Amino acid sequence: MKSRVPEFLYFDLGNVLLTFDQHVACRQVAELTGLTEVQVWSALYDSGLQERYERGEVTSRAFYDAFCSATCVQPDYRAFHHAHSAMFDLNVRIIPIVAHLWAAGYRLGILSNTCDAHWEYVSDGRFKAVREFFQTHMLSHELRCSKPEPAIYQHAAKAAGVAPDRIFFVDDRPENVDGARHAGWDAVHYEGPLPLARALRDRGVTFNY
Repeated sequence: MKSRVPEFLYFDLGNVLLTFDQHVACRQVAELTGLTEVQVWSALYDSGLQERYERGEVTSRAFYDAFCSATCVQPDYRAFHHAHSAMFDLNVRIIPIVAHLWAAGYRLGILSNTCDAHWEYVSDGRFKAVREFFQTHMLSHELRCSKPEPAIYQHAAKAAGVAPDRIFFVDDRPENVDGARHAGWDAVHYEGPLPLARALRDRGVTFNY
C-alpha cells in the first residue's frame, strides 16, 4: 500500500540531526570531579537517573543533587551540566536534506528524548539548524513521557495538527520507529541521508536534493 504524502515531518535529535557520545560526557564529568568514568556512568546511567531526567521526573537542580549525593562530590553546578552536555556534534550529512525540505515549505519538527540541560546546550545557537529549520520541538522532559510510549506520539500529533497518517518520522532506534507506526505514523529507521532522501521521494515529497 502506497504511503500518503506527508504533511508534517518529525526528526529525532540524537544520532539523526546531531551525533553524540555518552562516554565523552562521562569522561568530561570524571575530569571535572576526580571520579572515574565508570563511577560517573554508574551514577548517571546505570542508576536510571539520566532516564528520569529525560522524562522530566527530576529538575536540573534535582538531577545535580542526586548525582552529588550518589558520588559524594560537589562540582560547580554550571560546569557539571556543561560537562555532561558537551557531547553533541552536528550531523552535517543530513543538514542539506533538512535545509531543502525547509526551503520547499515542508513543516518540520523535532521529537526527542532529551533533558533540559542537553536541550539548552544544543539549542542555544551553536547548532543553528535546530532553531532555524524546526519550529516545533516535542521534548520528553517537557511532555513527561518518552519514546516509544504512545503518549508522546499523541502529544506530537496534536502539535502537528494533521492526521497521524500524514506524519512522517525518522529515528535511529527501531523501537521508536515501531512506536510511531503503532500510533499510525509513517516512520522509517535512519540509515543515512541517501536512504532517507529515497524514502521521502517514495512518499511524494518533492525537494531539491
